Amino acid sequence: MYDMKKLGNLATINKSAPAATKAFWAFNEAAFADGALDRLTKELIALGVALTTQCPYCIELHTKAAREAGATDAQLSEAAMVAAAIRAGGTVTHATHMFES
Repeated sequence: MYDMKKLGNLATINKSAPAATKAFWAFNEAAFADGALDRLTKELIALGVALTTQCPYCIELHTKAAREAGATDAQLSEAAMVAAAIRAGGTVTHATHMFES
């Protein structure tokens, strides 16, 4: 199912739902604009989220964007390990619901 060429079909979505997609793209642009966090930090956050949601499109796109923003192998690796720790931590803390208090 994963095929980067399919992202070309975003043009169909943009045309078919112009108001919603225009709002989405404006929101996305604003979210990634430099502010209290710089672009690299935002891309590392996006990559961590992409890894936990396991979206291959987002992983590829945000890895590329993080690299363009100056990400090193060490930064990418640490972002991945933080994402893994948070995902694992959620499993451990949710496991507490298996037991009576």
